[in-house]
Amino acid sequence: MAAPAHGRIIRTADPIALAEAAAERLLARIAANDGAIAICLTGGSSPKRLYALLAREPYRSRIPWARLHWFIGDERFVPAGDELHNMTMARQVFLDQCAPAGNIHPIATDVASAEDAARAYEQELKSFYGAERLDPARPLFDMVLLGVGPDGHVASLFPDYPALGERERWVVGVATAPVAPKVPRVTLTFPALGSCHEMLFEVAGPDKRAILTRVLAGENLPANRAYAAGETVWLVDKSALPEEAGGD
Repeated sequence: MAAPAHGRIIRTADPIALAEAAAERLLARIAANDGAIAICLTGGSSPKRLYALLAREPYRSRIPWARLHWFIGDERFVPAGDELHNMTMARQVFLDQCAPAGNIHPIATDVASAEDAARAYEQELKSFYGAERLDPARPLFDMVLLGVGPDGHVASLFPDYPALGERERWVVGVATAPVAPKVPRVTLTFPALGSCHEMLFEVAGPDKRAILTRVLAGENLPANRAYAAGETVWLVDKSALPEEAGGD
């Protein structure tokens, strides 16, 4: 059983070590850019430990918060403040206490529809990027954080959904989700997610072993179609990693 088709696996001892490894990779990516830095966050349970670390020493003082801009890879179409709202979780755990308010870029969910929210967020990304089309030589993001769902979805790109084939739009609305919570979503597409120097997956816990086994077997899952223009890394703790898997 090999590593994912477009990435490499780094083993960690447990979820705490995984979060620490993710924080160090994020800091290294930040140090490589002396200008404006764009980080694309993910929701769900996977990144909470990482986010909490960033708000505490020794990490907090090592981050040039004024230069960092924080985006989100997907959002549930529920009001900000709702417990299901991805950016609300990130704001509560670390952004609101650390980042300048103008550097936090949530997906608007107070508009008429998920499609309206998608169009508005795509325009915000293009404005930040300074161009209408993505240039492979100039990634949109310094780092994109991702997890993997029980069906192999990433962000809100679900198996067999039309959004998987989108190549022009950066952001799309998703009318229904096949997994809980079954609410409309807004998601970045593969071209936008892949426009990054580093894509970092965080996979922890024994409940992730089954889907990771399928990913590593090379199944045609969204998680096997997500990869960076630069480096793609899977941080996996030992409880999630199939015994036959490789890794550093």
